[in-house]
Amino acid sequence: MPPVTAAAEMLTVEDYRATPEGTRYQLVEGALYLMSPSPRFTHQAIVWNLVGILSRYLERHPVGRAFVAPFDVFLSDNDVVQPDVFFVANDRLKALQDDGVHGAPDLVIEVLSPSTAQLDKKTKRRVYAQAGVKEMWLVDPLLSQIQRYDFARDTAKPVALIEENETFSTPLLPDLTLSAAEIFKR
Repeated sequence: MPPVTAAAEMLTVEDYRATPEGTRYQLVEGALYLMSPSPRFTHQAIVWNLVGILSRYLERHPVGRAFVAPFDVFLSDNDVVQPDVFFVANDRLKALQDDGVHGAPDLVIEVLSPSTAQLDKKTKRRVYAQAGVKEMWLVDPLLSQIQRYDFARDTAKPVALIEENETFSTPLLPDLTLSAAEIFKR
């Protein structure tokens, strides 16, 4: 997905806030990206499954808060993103403000769509790592795979590639074992 703005003009949060109401954008490395058309059924089913899993877990283990797009995450003056799902641990909850999250979430989850997959895999992954996000999951509905990045260990390569029939865990959510089959359930 190409940016809406030319590469020469570096936009800021103030430019982002001046975009027309009712139109969804993300600001990544100073470039504005239009967020349309709306996600497909499979994308939304996966987001719904992830939100359900995280909600049930966080009710029993109140270690932080989970959120779903659209909700702005202000990473820098030139980066405002809307991860599909994200988690903020209790020690970072001060970043939550009425207009969004000001600072890096602990975990971001991007469900890949054909129109935004390259932006998520490359540019946003790099921006998330630089901003201080601890972990990122790239959920690929076409391949039924999840790439789990632990940015403290490696910013360029996933630390795990989870197939649909596998389970996995993260130190960010103690005592939670996630089933990829449950995440990909339609």
